[in-house]
Amino acid sequence: MTRVLLAEDDFDFGSILKQYLEIHSFNVTWAQDGKEALNIFKKDDFDICVFDVMMPKMDGFTLAEKVINMNPEVPFVFLTAKKLKEDRIIGLKLGADDYIVKPFEADILVLRLKNILKRTQKVQVTKAQIETIGNYKFDASKQLLHFNEVEQRLTEKETMLIQYLYTHRNNIIKRDDLLKDVWGNDDFFSGRSMDVFISRLRKYFKQDPSITIESVRGLGLTFKIDIGSK
Repeated sequence: MTRVLLAEDDFDFGSILKQYLEIHSFNVTWAQDGKEALNIFKKDDFDICVFDVMMPKMDGFTLAEKVINMNPEVPFVFLTAKKLKEDRIIGLKLGADDYIVKPFEADILVLRLKNILKRTQKVQVTKAQIETIGNYKFDASKQLLHFNEVEQRLTEKETMLIQYLYTHRNNIIKRDDLLKDVWGNDDFFSGRSMDVFISRLRKYFKQDPSITIESVRGLGLTFKIDIGSK
């Protein structure tokens, strides 16, 4: 069973979510504040985390930062009653896989979690041998990007995105196709999340001028590798 760490301080809402997720075959551990959730995470392994943003003792954003430091590969989702753009941006920068604004139907959360887990499992299935990308070595199995002696550890989403871009290198990649294939949907949140991840990859590959990620106005982008580089 998929193990879920749910951090939600509202007793009634948390109880309902826990029961609904368990009905759909999730194994749910429920914490009622951020500090309790962190202590639980330190002692056990989880497939995905669901964090309310506003919680006592430790808010969801702080909790996510600490969880990422311990295990950067675990996917996580934020729940919030706020619709502030600033909160969404914070969540995106932390690498959240989704950001769900309350109120929402419980079945929406179930579908979002299943879609996220499908994508992360897909990364593991498609991991291949080490690839040479320009002057970089890309090890998908270990989620590492090497440039000379410098090693960049990657998240699951970054690994999947590099694989997708490399597979479609030197071709125009439509924004909608990229969103659907890597993020699972093309809504506003996924679009902003993709922009954040693309910016990260530009920084990762900046040491090799033969590699560029160029925006194509009105269409999408291209992952360009000069002829002579793999």
